[in-house]
Amino acid sequence: MFLNTLTPKFYVALTGTSSLISGLILIFEWWYFRKYGTSFIEQVSVSHLRPLLGGVDSSTPNTSNGEANDSNRQSVSECKVWRNPLNLFRGAEYNRYTWVTGREPLTYYDMNLSAQDHQTFFTCDSDHLRPTDAIMQKAWRERNPQARISAAHEALELEDCATAFILLAEEEATTIMKTERLFKQALKAGDGCYRRSQQLQHHGAQYEAQHRRDTNVLVYIKRRLAMCSRKLGRTREAVKMMRDLMKEFPLLSMFNIHENLLESLLELQNYADVQAVLAKYDDISLPKSATICYTAALLKARAVSDKFSPEAASRRGLSTAEMNAIEAIHRAVEFNPHVPKYLLEMKSLILPPEHILKRGDSEAIAYAFFHLQHWKRVEGALNLLHCTWGGTFRMIPYPLEKGHLFYPYPICTETADRELLPTVFHEVSVYPKKELPFFILFTAGLCSFTAMLALLTHQFPELMGVFAKAFLSTLFAPLNFIMEKVESILPSSLWHQLTRI
Repeated sequence: MFLNTLTPKFYVALTGTSSLISGLILIFEWWYFRKYGTSFIEQVSVSHLRPLLGGVDSSTPNTSNGEANDSNRQSVSECKVWRNPLNLFRGAEYNRYTWVTGREPLTYYDMNLSAQDHQTFFTCDSDHLRPTDAIMQKAWRERNPQARISAAHEALELEDCATAFILLAEEEATTIMKTERLFKQALKAGDGCYRRSQQLQHHGAQYEAQHRRDTNVLVYIKRRLAMCSRKLGRTREAVKMMRDLMKEFPLLSMFNIHENLLESLLELQNYADVQAVLAKYDDISLPKSATICYTAALLKARAVSDKFSPEAASRRGLSTAEMNAIEAIHRAVEFNPHVPKYLLEMKSLILPPEHILKRGDSEAIAYAFFHLQHWKRVEGALNLLHCTWGGTFRMIPYPLEKGHLFYPYPICTETADRELLPTVFHEVSVYPKKELPFFILFTAGLCSFTAMLALLTHQFPELMGVFAKAFLSTLFAPLNFIMEKVESILPSSLWHQLTRI
């Protein structure tokens, strides 16, 4: 009786409302997946509904808690953010890009990490004893660039201060030549402070902290001066400065000066020296990087790339040198699978950030930005990479529960890269590609189906009303059949009492 009273307008309103609601859910789910990489409905189900339904055992033993903490610590260490060894100068390069394009190449998170680095390397607890150091300690904490520059000039009015020259060279100088000039002044002031603190470092903890700070300042200045020479075309001079710096301070590996040296040697096409540096740093006990892995692959590809042909290789088989080159490429791609798309120019490059995440998109951009020219210089190297890099993914287990030559690819890289890279005009590369969650597909299907029903009901109300009634009648037919059987089995008086209840 109820079904016969429903009009076509009701069905139009019902299907239209269902389509609207499912469409809104679909839009929200898609936005949430694009931003956070997971389904909101699935996340809520796992985080809130599953414990209520008894999916998590509250009496979990302590061992499992310990294992969970260990996995969390491993995840944090995998997603450690590193200072980019080849980072550009903020005033002479990043700011010029902003003036030309109107875009900000650095994110707030990246610049905040740089501010923390500056406070760690360029300040110490005894800075309040010297007025210039006290001023610069406050300057490194300033968020406003103009306030930092003004504080540096204020410190220089009192005396020559190495860290003040560093700040002006990094942020105020608009050309590399001006930057180099300021760093030379910083070197003169920093070298004097370093020699004085070196003589007093054993007189107490305060003097030891000052010497550590002065050492960091001096190493930073010399490394940036070498980078200025490299940018100004004096590559041999830059190589000599980097070698001297690595000999003078062999324990300061945190600056990764060897990556600057590798890039400069590749520019000189001094491949024998590149191989010597790799022999020292491409060791199983040392942390890897895209520069190490891809430079090793480039050297091995150089030996065979000029004569490599996929057709010829398929006919005669691969030689030992070709096998070694392909294995080196597979090793590099497994370490960072984002690099080949930038080297093969399948994806556009942007300015590299000041910090990178190893094995992430940020590291791939930083590597390709400086090393693409070196791959192009080796004849056939990019062709060999194009023909072989895809084979890496057939060797890596899926899902990524374990790696092949390295640890499993960390799942946290996408989140960190979205913080480091300007996602406004750059699409972050994600590996492995996430499949669309079930609920996005479900809501998309539901939205499309109900929208089609609403359209058909609006265009053909009488016909769709007949179909709706027939469908509902068919749907409720088993229930009606059961009710009839129950009525035939039970006495009429008992059935009457039950219906009254």
